[in-house]
Amino acid sequence: MNLVEIRSCLSSDLSLKLKLDGTTKPSSVLVVIYGLEPKILMTKKSEILKLHAGEISFPGGKWDEKDKDLLETAIRETREEINLEIKPEQIMGQLKPVTTRNSGYMITPFIAVIDNLSILKQNLEIDTILHIPLIPFLKTLADDKDPNHQSIEEMHTFNFKDYLVWGASARILKQIFDILKKIT
Repeated sequence: MNLVEIRSCLSSDLSLKLKLDGTTKPSSVLVVIYGLEPKILMTKKSEILKLHAGEISFPGGKWDEKDKDLLETAIRETREEINLEIKPEQIMGQLKPVTTRNSGYMITPFIAVIDNLSILKQNLEIDTILHIPLIPFLKTLADDKDPNHQSIEEMHTFNFKDYLVWGASARILKQIFDILKKIT
């Protein structure tokens, strides 16, 4: 599967209207897929963070009142976390929002499929930048219950080397898996 096929499958209309419901905190992430042999960009959060320390996630973060919408949030947070400049016109789709179970964030995932990356540099919030081969990674999907999260109905995990991806990030990946499995 190449970037053209992936771009075609993951393209969708964008819904930029911010919905504040008072029960969840709005946030957004960028799902960046790139390269001749498509890779997905993820990060390992720093252990010093109060929330989500050490977790594998997509670059992004919480909405700030200065942001005009959640797309601006995702682009700003990605630039701050890993020094990646993505322009709004490079966003070609979005997935259904997912909610973090412990911290109450409603995460809107936006998708950018680009040819290649510039040099990345993480800030203090990020421990490691991960460049993960997309298709082999998606094939590691497991629907086993995580012993630490028995109460979660929709629990998926993905593995890359020694990294376990679970929670909201895995639910985002599961959406990509479901869309792309139709053509693989």
